[in-house]
Amino acid sequence: MSITIDAERLARITTLAHGSHQPPNGHIAACVMEAVAYVAGEPWSDRPECACPVIGAFLRSWNDALNGDERTKLLLPLVPRLVGTRGSKALEARRATMAADWYIRASTPAWLRLVGLSAHADTLASFSEITSFEETPSIHPALEAAQKDARAAESAGWSAALSAAEHAAWSAALSAAEHAAKSAALNAALNAVEHAAESAAGSALHATTTSLQHSALGLLVRMIREPEPQS
Repeated sequence: MSITIDAERLARITTLAHGSHQPPNGHIAACVMEAVAYVAGEPWSDRPECACPVIGAFLRSWNDALNGDERTKLLLPLVPRLVGTRGSKALEARRATMAADWYIRASTPAWLRLVGLSAHADTLASFSEITSFEETPSIHPALEAAQKDARAAESAGWSAALSAAEHAAWSAALSAAEHAAKSAALNAALNAVEHAAESAAGSALHATTTSLQHSALGLLVRMIREPEPQS
């Protein structure tokens, strides 16, 4: 999809904001996807026609999870690259499985390692890349085992940090994956992450969140670059 980006409009956006906003009247307050619609010359919306819906689901969630400085630093440079990312349903499905793969094989293990569940983390990380949602049932037993032990770690008296964990990129990846399909494996991974996050605190939690943010940024770039599947 070839669309001309309005360079003047792009230059006017210097920060990104939380939530949805009214069309600009002087000062521009926009989330990342509203900024995409604006620079593409579309009607004001956080669901621009020129952008992939799966990537849009990811970024709407992540935009609102980040604080102001992080949001602008990480997401504003992506705005011009998001214009024209809409493709076929097959490409949407491929991008959704990319998000699910990262969620299960990269993000979930990071949270499990944070609370000492390295064996479960290694098991999940060692699975082959998920390329379709039909593959996720084979991963489900490993996820359920991780979920059980993460729940035990949570109940062992650790301090809760779930609210901070919800601001990590894994929730955005889940939004993108669920845009295309509901999956028992995704739900099991979510439960494992929640219990692990509730068992973590302090500097280690911050380090994991920061690492995953940069990893998720790499995932988004790969999703943007992903070509149309060959028919």
